[in-house]
This record gives sequence, structure tokens and C-alpha cells, in this order.
Amino acid sequence: MSAIVAAIDLGATSGRVILGGLENGKLRMNHVARFPNQPLQIHEGDRQALHWNIAELFQRAKEGLISGFSQNQGIASIGVDSWAVDYALLRKSRMLGIPYHYRDARSTNAVGIVHRVVSSEKLYERNGLQHLDFNTLFQLVDERDEGVLDFAERILMIPDLFNYWLTGKQVAESTNASTTGLLDARTGTWDTELMELLDIPSNLFPPVVESGHLVGNLIPEVATELGASPNIPVISVGSHDTASAVVAMPATDSGAAFISSGTWSLVGIELDSPVLSRASYEANFTNERGVDGTTRFLKNVSGMWLLSESMRTWKESGEAGLEKLLRASAAMDTDIAIFDVMDPRFAEPGDIPTRICKWFEERGLRPPSSRPELVRSILESLAEAYKNALEQAESLTGVEVRTIHIVGGGSQNELLCQLTANRTGKTVFAGPVEATAMGNMLVQLRAVGEILGGLDEMRTVVSNTVKPKKYVPQPAHKSTLLHSTAKEPQSRAS
Repeated sequence: MSAIVAAIDLGATSGRVILGGLENGKLRMNHVARFPNQPLQIHEGDRQALHWNIAELFQRAKEGLISGFSQNQGIASIGVDSWAVDYALLRKSRMLGIPYHYRDARSTNAVGIVHRVVSSEKLYERNGLQHLDFNTLFQLVDERDEGVLDFAERILMIPDLFNYWLTGKQVAESTNASTTGLLDARTGTWDTELMELLDIPSNLFPPVVESGHLVGNLIPEVATELGASPNIPVISVGSHDTASAVVAMPATDSGAAFISSGTWSLVGIELDSPVLSRASYEANFTNERGVDGTTRFLKNVSGMWLLSESMRTWKESGEAGLEKLLRASAAMDTDIAIFDVMDPRFAEPGDIPTRICKWFEERGLRPPSSRPELVRSILESLAEAYKNALEQAESLTGVEVRTIHIVGGGSQNELLCQLTANRTGKTVFAGPVEATAMGNMLVQLRAVGEILGGLDEMRTVVSNTVKPKKYVPQPAHKSTLLHSTAKEPQSRAS
């Protein structure tokens, strides 16, 4: 076994700490901790605000590391990844309040304020990002108008915050920095001119570093708490979880597309440089930095959030059973009506099934009449959204997509994978499930000298380690899939 590394992998609904190392060209992993990520609802004046319980998450991550070091004193490094766009503000090294959750609605008004200064199209020419109301840029303008930025000295994205708490060093890893809307899409450096236009102090932002950078060694007191040596380094991995997940896409074919499937579905292709055309802007595609200077050209599409929120609603009413619903949904051979999964009404927590039915009723359409039909409608609608996004990606880049790799928690949903193959007409490969943690560990293993080379070499390790399940297109409405191995969705955010 090679050197062992520890991945802290934080998703929107759960986190995990996993140890991993190479053995005979394969990545061997040991899950040492898994814990829930339950947002906090806090009354703020005239509204209920949504925050991350960040202190609890850090404590649970540390407990996972304590367990890991108790099992293996040979851990060579630590890496942290999480969802994108959210951050903490610090003053004199202390947090100014609890980080907001991206699903909190506070930044909606900031969108119009920003666009009065910089048009949506001009903004895209600079940062290359798909418009989403919760992008960091809009959140910060809200903080500016509330006067909070007047007190802040530093902004750290969530993985960078954990790295700081572990090492005392403040940096901004590039893959997550690119989701802020304040990074120049062409140069990968902070766009200080844009910050000045928006009256966001540029000195809030730490230096940008690339994936694989040595952030620093553990603070001695933290090392003692963890039962570790103080010379253990923390490595900046692809800290945006999707960037790490794409590292672990087991393909070297230029015609391979990816769907990182969790709370969100990030649907796209890997490129050498961003696409900043007017057509790309109008299609609302995003350009996010990937590991090794790549560009993840993708569209954010809703994901397993729709299913997990529906299951939560049904569970509260005293009835839930995903396995049974998926089997019944897969057996249906009638036409299934689909809906727009990106309708804003589906973005906030709540009764998703009722909202879906209202979406159909508002258009004079018959809504799903049973829970299996509603589940099938969700999955068919997601698959249709994937098809549309990939067709757009092909048109915008000239890249012909031949295969699709679904990675992450959604790759366990056999019905979704088959429907994606059916609707796109492409062969789908599903897995690995823990792609994000694998990508996190692979970048660390390369940083400590266990892997030589680039993305191809890291993906060869993935191909040696897992055998993705293959789905080929089937005639419409004739799925033979009568059983699903999917468990309760292990959703993530990007």
C-alpha cells in the first residue's frame, strides 16, 4: 500500500471522511466517518434565514480525522472539498456570523443592483458563469448593502475556511474561486476591476492557488487534538466538489461528457479553455476552472434534490419507501409528462410534490396521479434536461458527445441512468459513486509523489479501481429495469 491520504468531502446533505491509498494500481478506500449536514433556520428580523451549521461540520470532520489517525498513523496529507459559492467572512481571524446557505433567498434583490452596474452579458464576458441568483458575487453585494463588508477583513470559501482552521493559512483554491463570479475566466486571477465597480474590497480575497498546492502543515495544537504529527500537510485539492468528481471520471475519450449527480446535476464536458461567446451566454452555460487548468463547461441542472425533498415530504406524512416507488416507476410503460426542473419554485425546501402538480395544473395539463408516476416524471424530466444541456454543449463547442459518465450519488439510481441513455441516445456509464472523494484523494496522492502525470494517469487509477455500469439506449417506454439498487439519495451540492 502506498502513502495514505485523508479526504474531507462535504456535500449539501452529508459529509464524510475517507482514507485512501494505492495498491497494485487501484485506489483502496476506507470510510472512517459519515455525518449529516443539517442547515439551520434562524429568525432574522422579518424572515427565517437559512445558514450552514459550520462549527458542527468542522467538529464532525475533526472527529473523522481523529478516527482516521487512530487507525493509521501513516496518513501523509489531508484535503478538503465542498459545495460551491458559499463562504465565511472573517475579522481578526474570527467569523462574522454564521455562513449563509445558498438556498437562502437574501441575494435575490442584489441581482438587479449588480446588473444596473454591469449588464448580465458583460458579466458573462468577464467571469463566464451561468446566471444563478445565489452566486457569491450577488451574496456579497447583499452583504455590502447591509454594511457587513465594512467590518470584514477576509473572505474564505468553505473548503478554504476548513484549511485555515487546520493550518492557519489563508488561500483561495482556484476551482472554487471560479464559482464566485469574481475570478477572471481567462486568466484565473481575481478581477479587481469588477470588484471596484461593485464596491467590493479586493483586499478581502486571499491569493489564488491551484489544485495540488501545499496550503501548510497542521497547527501544532490541532495536530495534538487529532492525534497526528504536526508536520502533516494540508493539500488544496479540487475544492469545488464537482472539480474533484470530474477528476474521477473514468474516461480519457475526448467525446466523453460528465454528469456529476447529487443535489444538483452538473452536466457538461471538459475543455482546455473557456467558451465566452454570446451563444454560450444565451444558453446560460458556465465555465468553471478544473484541476490542471482545465475548464468544466457545464450547465447547472436540478438534481436528486427534487427526489430527496419529495421523499422527505412523504416521510413526514408517515409514508415513504424509495425502493418500492422506483420499482413501480420503472414498470410504467405509458407516456409520462415532463416538467421544467429549473422552475424557480423548486429551488427552496418544501412540498415539492405539490409544487410539481401545480406546475402541470397551471398549464392545463394533467398532473401525476400517483407517487410512482410523480417519481417517474421527476426522473424523466431530469433526463430530458440532461439531453437538452448536452445537445447545447455539442452545438456551442463543436465537440461530439459519444458517451456520458454519471458520477456521484445519482449514479446509484438505475432508473435515472437508463432514462438518460434512452432520451440522449448515448451510452451511459454510471459510477463511481464516491467520485468526489476519489478525485480529492488522487490529487493528494499526486502531490505527495504517489502518482506521476496528469489527469489521464489519475483516471487510469479510477478505471483500474471501479467498473462502471453500462446502460445502452432502449426503445421509449419499454424499460426492462424492474429493480433499482438506489438507496435514499446521497445528495450533494456543487
